[in-house]
Amino acid sequence: MNKILIKYLFNNYIKTFLKVFFIFYCFGIILNLFEEIEFFKNLNSSFATPIFLTILNIPSMIIQLLPFIIFITSMKFIVDIRNNKDLLTIKVFGISNFKVFLLISFISFFIGWFSLFLLNPITSSMSKYYEKIKANYSRDIDHLVTFNNNGLWIKENLSDGQRIISSKEIKQKNLKNLTIFNFDKNYNLINKIYSNSANIEKNTWILNDVVVVKFKDDVFDQSKIENLEIESIYTYEKITSLYKNFDTLSFIDLLTNYQSLLDQGYSNVFLKQSFNNMLSMPFFLLTMTALASILVLGKLTKSNNTRYIIVGLVSCIIIYYLKDLSIALGKTNRIPLTLATWMPIIIIGLFSSVGILQINEK
Repeated sequence: MNKILIKYLFNNYIKTFLKVFFIFYCFGIILNLFEEIEFFKNLNSSFATPIFLTILNIPSMIIQLLPFIIFITSMKFIVDIRNNKDLLTIKVFGISNFKVFLLISFISFFIGWFSLFLLNPITSSMSKYYEKIKANYSRDIDHLVTFNNNGLWIKENLSDGQRIISSKEIKQKNLKNLTIFNFDKNYNLINKIYSNSANIEKNTWILNDVVVVKFKDDVFDQSKIENLEIESIYTYEKITSLYKNFDTLSFIDLLTNYQSLLDQGYSNVFLKQSFNNMLSMPFFLLTMTALASILVLGKLTKSNNTRYIIVGLVSCIIIYYLKDLSIALGKTNRIPLTLATWMPIIIIGLFSSVGILQINEK
């Protein structure tokens, strides 16, 4: 009988999860579609383009919201089985509140690992495709940074013309094997600058082993310079923040290609942050399930369901800002970045563990 009841509870929890997931997905599509339509309203594209981009972008957004989906799922599931008297029925057969908690915790923990190893690679690939398409329609015509198989490309508008920079790779705050094309306001090529490397840590770039080729009236003049300084609006941090989208990295990428990603110019700090964010997901889902359980199991009646809905929404908002605050403290080096990622989970886990002990009653 216990196996039948556990199967019944398992199926009900999965059904509730899918319903909540579907609601979040629909809201996400609506909100993102309006955003994409706004982006494309003055661009030459069909209505199918924002729809297609929305389809590509939504999965990665939903994965980020998974802790809150699990939290609401767990609350609704427990409210439903209590209001339907299912909780009283299963207690007769020896299934306590604590066992119900263990069951839904196992499911949420499994969903976390499932999303990490199976869904995450799919959503990251979709995000890559999304970024590639979106870059083709970028409205930032004055300044643009992109990275493809041919390396890094930077477009920068100047007061007297335009500059286009290409580089084979970005490594240790240096551009390697770069070429700079300088154009006047009429898009005529003024000169071309070659350099083996350029330090871009600050807005004043320092180029080494430089060759300058000047063009005038179909005649070019070539000269070699040991070092050359140029001013740019870009620094290493700004470039990496513009062309690196961590939604395009999967957990498997980080596990297997960490050093390769560093060589491509990804910041070690942000790679660690991304890795810990992904690794913490199953544990985040587990603690959100525990929090939902202690909020609902115990003294809920039909008359105060509304109160628990409000408590649930307020809890989600607090946790969201707690997570943001923790990451901000990590990025400013006030606390270690790894601790910043795990701190909200630790706090919620410690808070929930006290309540979990009180729900272990038949």
